[in-house]
Amino acid sequence: MKANVGDKLVVLSNQLDHPAAEGEIIEVHGTDGDPPFLVRWNEDGHEGLVFPGPDSKVVSFEHTGSR
Repeated sequence: MKANVGDKLVVLSNQLDHPAAEGEIIEVHGTDGDPPFLVRWNEDGHEGLVFPGPDSKVVSFEHTGSR
């Protein structure tokens, strides 16, 4: 799993009544984009170091705008 600062980390939930957790990756501590990641969670703004498991995925940040 590779990521860049600004990407989104999504932790999927297998419970119907519990939505997926999402947060912004604000630091990448591994080499070449590898975990662990410092993530700011959308739900409450909490920041924490995350070692993502198989229930997680990275959604790349897409830069938009004209050049």
